[in-house]
Amino acid sequence: MATPDHHWIERFLHHLQTERRLAENTRKHYRRDLHELHAWCEQGGISDWRDVQTRHVRHYAAQCHRRGLSGRSIQRRLSALRSFYNYLLREQVVTLNPGLDVAAPKSEQHLPDTLSVDDVATLLHGSSEDVLVLRDFAMLELMYSSGLRLSELVGVDEDDIDFNERIVRVTGKGAKTRVLPVGDKAISALNAWLQVRPPRPVGSDNAVFTGRGGKRLGVRAVQQRVKQHARLQGVPGDVHPHTLRHSFASHLLESSGDLRAVQELLGHADISTTQVYTHLDFQHLAQVYDQAHPRARKTK
Repeated sequence: MATPDHHWIERFLHHLQTERRLAENTRKHYRRDLHELHAWCEQGGISDWRDVQTRHVRHYAAQCHRRGLSGRSIQRRLSALRSFYNYLLREQVVTLNPGLDVAAPKSEQHLPDTLSVDDVATLLHGSSEDVLVLRDFAMLELMYSSGLRLSELVGVDEDDIDFNERIVRVTGKGAKTRVLPVGDKAISALNAWLQVRPPRPVGSDNAVFTGRGGKRLGVRAVQQRVKQHARLQGVPGDVHPHTLRHSFASHLLESSGDLRAVQELLGHADISTTQVYTHLDFQHLAQVYDQAHPRARKTK
């Protein structure tokens, strides 16, 4: 049975890497979603990318929904399909994008988990002479100080930090670079770590955060250390590295009310992504209102 040319998927993924410079993890998601689309076309007897029509895409989205996929997951698959077809249009392989008018079913919006200011203070409180604990404190302080993504944190090199100006340069999604302020406590924690950091192996890069052997720390290791540190400090809940980024955004917005500034600091391309933190802020205000306003308290 003839199937759509798989060669075009590989060319598209190469385009994502070389022209759009998307991160490896993002390309991995595109690859998986497009392979699923290719398999679906094969099962449905569609033999050419030009034969996919809007009704097929709607059927594909409906089938994903019946399989129990969330609206968010279906939207990601549709986004991959639309991006792929935009590329095929550019290459004059097809004459239309069949995914343009297809929307994923809406799913319930889940607000990001955040820590209270007191919980953050508990998480970052303490001192130690243990080398790895000093490193962990430096990582936690930098994530909360500057709102870094996990991938941005592990990618920080020594020359990305200006200790005099108190700024850090990071590379975020889409290979976009932004420069962020770093707080005094994070600067102190970074200095304490760098003074005791194990020597790096010959020929290795100049990563700030390294393991015992001096090699750059990986994403999984950071996740494990953050969970472990939070548990030892007695911080409730399941604390992830991204929890600190969410807490940074929520606390900053709560104090400043400047949504645009928070958007810039987080590196969000669309302000609608940042607006989720306004819901968190309102929840806090509503809670204060319910507890403090004399006409808000329920009578027994």
